Amino acid sequence: MKWTVDRVRKIKGKGKIVSLTAYDYSTAQLVDAAGINLIIVGDSLGMTMLGYDSTIPVTMEDMIHHSRAVARGAESALIVADMPFLSYQVTLDQAVDNAGRLIKEAGADAVKIEGGAFRAETVRHLIANGIPVMGHIGLTPQSVRAFGGYKVQGKSDAAADQLKSDALALADAGIFSLVLEGMPAALAADITASIDVPTVGIGAGPECDGQVLVVHDMLGMFSKFTPKFVKRYAELGEAMRNAFAAYKQEVEDGTFPADEHCY
Repeated sequence: MKWTVDRVRKIKGKGKIVSLTAYDYSTAQLVDAAGINLIIVGDSLGMTMLGYDSTIPVTMEDMIHHSRAVARGAESALIVADMPFLSYQVTLDQAVDNAGRLIKEAGADAVKIEGGAFRAETVRHLIANGIPVMGHIGLTPQSVRAFGGYKVQGKSDAAADQLKSDALALADAGIFSLVLEGMPAALAADITASIDVPTVGIGAGPECDGQVLVVHDMLGMFSKFTPKFVKRYAELGEAMRNAFAAYKQEVEDGTFPADEHCY
């Protein structure tokens, strides 16, 4: 049965949301076949797929291209597409136009935007136009320049209070779920207990209503850095390097293609 925003919302207090990122058709098929509830087409594709050093250079065309591929590959999972930097911050009309493209052209089921209480008006405007919204607070990668790096957020009492206020404001604005990234586990637990929409944690401890990881991180396919919160469930990067090296060797020594590979 297809996962919907209403189904995700109703899981609050009844189970766990299991989420991964995906950026292409083949990965989306595999993630979907594993029964993952929610696929985020993250602007993290800027680093994992496009080689940028942050998410900031990612464009709307990048997001539409990759989201469209994921939508073709996943049948059951709810597909949430990230709105890239400066695609929703300028005006409300701009936000609706760009979010609408991700729904209409790319086939996403919902969009995700970063930011706290100051995004509540944008959230309301998108929802009023029929576009479901996932929120995202804490370590918001599009603000990495302002943060001065990828730093844990909410460590002081004042910062924790602000994040809790942000979560309440976004929930009141109508988000169907909220990503909590890079914050102390106790704060994430407090926020999760304080709002009536499910939270999805990434580097936010076990008490969230669900978890998400970047698929390249958990498969060992991205080696530039590994955040503390990542658990590697496979070492596909090493396996791929070994396979490429074996192929190279067999081509060079003439053992591939063998008779069984020839017409």
